[in-house]
Amino acid sequence: MKVLFAVSECQPFAKSGGLADVAGSLPKELNKLGSDVRVILPKYGTIADKFKNQMMKVKNFTVSVGWRNQYCGIEELSYKGVTYYFVDNEYYFNREQLYGFFDDGERFAFFNRAVLEMMAMLEFFPDVLHCHDWHTGMIPYLLRSEYYKRKGYGSIRTVFTIHNLQFQGIFPKDIIKDLLGIDWKAYNQGHLEFFGNVNFMKGALVAADRITTVSPTYKKEIQTEEYGEKLDGVLRERNENLIGIINGIDEDFYNPQNDPFIYKTFSFRSPGNKLVNKREIQKYTGLKTSSNVPLMVMISRLTRQKGLDLVRCVLREILQEDIQLIVLGTGDHEYEDYLRQAARIYPEKLKVYTEFDEEFAHKLYAAADLFLMPSLFEPCGLGQLIAMRYGAIPIVRETGGLNDTVNAFNEFTGEGNGFSFRYFNAHDMLYTIRRALQFYQDKQVWESIVKQAMEKDYSWTQSAFSYNQLYAELISRSETHVF
Repeated sequence: MKVLFAVSECQPFAKSGGLADVAGSLPKELNKLGSDVRVILPKYGTIADKFKNQMMKVKNFTVSVGWRNQYCGIEELSYKGVTYYFVDNEYYFNREQLYGFFDDGERFAFFNRAVLEMMAMLEFFPDVLHCHDWHTGMIPYLLRSEYYKRKGYGSIRTVFTIHNLQFQGIFPKDIIKDLLGIDWKAYNQGHLEFFGNVNFMKGALVAADRITTVSPTYKKEIQTEEYGEKLDGVLRERNENLIGIINGIDEDFYNPQNDPFIYKTFSFRSPGNKLVNKREIQKYTGLKTSSNVPLMVMISRLTRQKGLDLVRCVLREILQEDIQLIVLGTGDHEYEDYLRQAARIYPEKLKVYTEFDEEFAHKLYAAADLFLMPSLFEPCGLGQLIAMRYGAIPIVRETGGLNDTVNAFNEFTGEGNGFSFRYFNAHDMLYTIRRALQFYQDKQVWESIVKQAMEKDYSWTQSAFSYNQLYAELISRSETHVF
């Protein structure tokens, strides 16, 4: 099968979140199953020169963005067995970050058209076009409403994956003509209309042959008013075509047995080596060096979605326990400022690093006893998967992918790879932290929990198989979805 991933970011070239990890890992696993999976993304100015220097220009043409005709170059790079295409336009993509600009609507309207035009230019027509999040949301819509009439496009099937429904690509309705260059009926018929604006993600939800989410629980949640971000009605209408497939992690990159970033490699068979990582991190951060004091870490965006309101509410009570806490991440200034101030008040127990450093993150995963992830909502979550891989036991809220991957420890059966609480309540979280600390004191029980966490398969193998089955089923159908 020929599959083209259209994404706005991809590890190791450009990353702002978990989408990049998925786009960097899943194609490799799918190719192992015999598919020809390629990836297309913007050529950002932030991509490392070592990659830019290896890219080969294969085509250039112009792309219509409403009334504008904009230059588009396509550059190609083969990396770890996967072919990557980069859409080159320095005006749109040679900037200091990936998103957050006043003209993001125009930038990704261009990218969506460029992806579709590239296929004819390179004479590469995939069997399946797999688009991810709002930045590629107009691709399925334009394909089904316009491009399907052209030679080579009619048989392409589309899959659209929701990584986070909160971000939808909402812009003023004038972009229908000004940027997208399509008929007003797309808006008037309700395909793109969203409370007086245009919604890129809604276009994909209406037009894609299949819609996937990144966990089975999140699939159910987003069809409710509470989690549906005002698109729950559209998602309920497409329920028969909506599938939840849990994400995995790249177990080569996140492997405590050969991780070059950590102080001492280890496995569940060598717990003493994990303690080396803990002691080194304690020394590096200025915390008291002790193997008996539990070390809890948060590696996260510092936002409300990630449960920072709960942390702020009971941080004093948490730090009254016999515990050390390290926080790594960036986000909203109110949370960053609060945590930095708290670290000044509790310098012997709390260390806060408002940055993101991949190497330091690996060191923290390897050192931690506990990993805190009390999300308000969590489509899948990769942090808890990485943490368990490194023997850091997660404390999570039972939502989205956290609910699907963390099995709460049961002291009566001895089964479980973490701790969880149901309601978005700070004192429920505090109770669960205290419960975990209680079991930490019983080294035999704790070693059993760590062993169960580290032994589980968190790879992409099963998920890739599920996607492969989905692609095969789509290709076998004689007709595509009609809207």
